[in-house]
Amino acid sequence: MSYVGIVLISHSPKVVDGINDMIRQVIKDVPIEMAGGTDENDIGTSIEKIRQAIERADKGQGVMVFYDIGSAKMNAEMAIEMMELDSIKVMEAPLLEGAYVAAVESGMEKNMDNVVAAVSKAFD
Repeated sequence: MSYVGIVLISHSPKVVDGINDMIRQVIKDVPIEMAGGTDENDIGTSIEKIRQAIERADKGQGVMVFYDIGSAKMNAEMAIEMMELDSIKVMEAPLLEGAYVAAVESGMEKNMDNVVAAVSKAFD
């Protein structure tokens, strides 16, 4: 089976841990990776943590990135620029709800375009 991967980015490691726990209650197989906090696990974000999370989440079907606030998006975009992957999408959707919808859709083995469309439709 092949799934679209998901990356959760937050300024707080606890936030992404909690979101991952909630999603894992219903979705077990979808690759979900977390990039919470700085390299020292302080409040903030880390381009390197984000890059590594994207690499781990990428199973060949693309990766959707969800973030909490502005600078997390900026660091996600910088991490993506450093990588040579074409199928990464930074999503404009609520972190928890968007990632949950994406995980459900990915778990049904939908392709990247269909998962992105489902998340976008849910939060238009």
